[in-house]
Amino acid sequence: MQALTIGRQIDCEILLNHPSVSRLHAGINEADGRFYLINLSMSHPITLNGKLLDLNQPEELADGDVAQLGSFFLLISRVGDALKVHATYQVAANIAEGGEELPQEHSSDAESNVASPKVADALKEFWNKRSRDKMARPSPLHPERPARPGKAQFNWSPTRDLVRPWRSSVFIWALIVIGAISATAAFWYAKAFSPAPISQVHERSSPIEATPAGSVAKQPNSGSCTNCHSVSVGMESNCASCHQTSTFVSATSGIPRHLEAGIGCVSCHDEHQGADFQPSESAVTACAACHNDANKKLYSGHGVFTPHGGTFGYPVVSGRWKWRGLDDEAWKRKPDAETDALKQARERQPAETEDQWRSRQFHVLHLYRVRVSEVGLQGNAEGEMSCSSCHKSFDPIDRATPVTTCARCHYGDSGQVARSGTGLLIEKGSPNCSSCHIQHASQPRHWNPKLLASLSANNRLRE
Repeated sequence: MQALTIGRQIDCEILLNHPSVSRLHAGINEADGRFYLINLSMSHPITLNGKLLDLNQPEELADGDVAQLGSFFLLISRVGDALKVHATYQVAANIAEGGEELPQEHSSDAESNVASPKVADALKEFWNKRSRDKMARPSPLHPERPARPGKAQFNWSPTRDLVRPWRSSVFIWALIVIGAISATAAFWYAKAFSPAPISQVHERSSPIEATPAGSVAKQPNSGSCTNCHSVSVGMESNCASCHQTSTFVSATSGIPRHLEAGIGCVSCHDEHQGADFQPSESAVTACAACHNDANKKLYSGHGVFTPHGGTFGYPVVSGRWKWRGLDDEAWKRKPDAETDALKQARERQPAETEDQWRSRQFHVLHLYRVRVSEVGLQGNAEGEMSCSSCHKSFDPIDRATPVTTCARCHYGDSGQVARSGTGLLIEKGSPNCSSCHIQHASQPRHWNPKLLASLSANNRLRE
């Protein structure tokens, strides 16, 4: 059964875009060589030759018939077996509510135009199914709103709300693309995130130290990314929570000024620098990189500068000691803190001036307790540092030579100073700030036992 749709809807075969016309206003069908007009609109009437058509009641069309839909007039004509429809628009034209009666002489012809019950039922079933297809239930993929109640001329809305639903293939391809990108990102995550592999100490699955007393971490990292990088907890907190042992406390044992300025673990210890990189040794160069005149950043409102005039030397300027000494926590954490000399050096004697006290502290830390064999300095018979290791004369006292001798231990010039037997203490040409300025005083490995003489020898310290 062929059909011709008439209305305001964009896909109608006869499009009459006007508020007085319904979206699907009428339909024309061909059955048994005859053409029938049917009214499909509940809110807008149709007249055929001035007579109102009942809803869903088909009327046969003849040559010369005139149908009115809102402001449009359709002139019907037969051309052989074909039907020709000519539409004209008339401004302000409207269908009378009561319609018009046909003249008496045409009433018999009008009655003959009524479709037979069999044809009428077939056309009703056809258009009922067609209307259900057009007015499908709204869904998230097909958001069509039903027609608003009332007269269409006062509640008219454009037909662009009748959008076609997205094809399911769009969603399928979107899921495929997103899945492929996610899989690629997950596979290449480590390489895309890190500039280089992590160090061997963080790749290990077993403790570095043979005994738990010497370990600086609760457990080995085993190459895990999420132990350091997580969504809910910052990396500083993760580092501090792991590096908490009986011999090492990273969060509370730092220099007070560093803690006040917010200097944390990652400020000094780098990672992702290669498998052979040592994060603990990176802090030595980090000190010199931060404490220099070129660094204009403020920490707790204060700037930093290049210390010691850019070199290591005897900390005496114009006869005054500039060395501030160690704080009480650093003194307590020294492996030989209970020796008589160190206990006395911590307290200033009543008869001592500030310069005399600083001088005594400085010499207690060096004389007759530090070995000299590995740095090439001259020592006493026991291989310990003595006064002649740094001073070539004493009347007057030589203050020029210690500038170079201090640098041999506290610079990496010699390249021979070992750190706990695991490698160089510091790279050649780099300053070792942490040998005097203690960051983690609770770490016994900081006080390098390989550089110290026997503890029993420290009690032989001469005044």
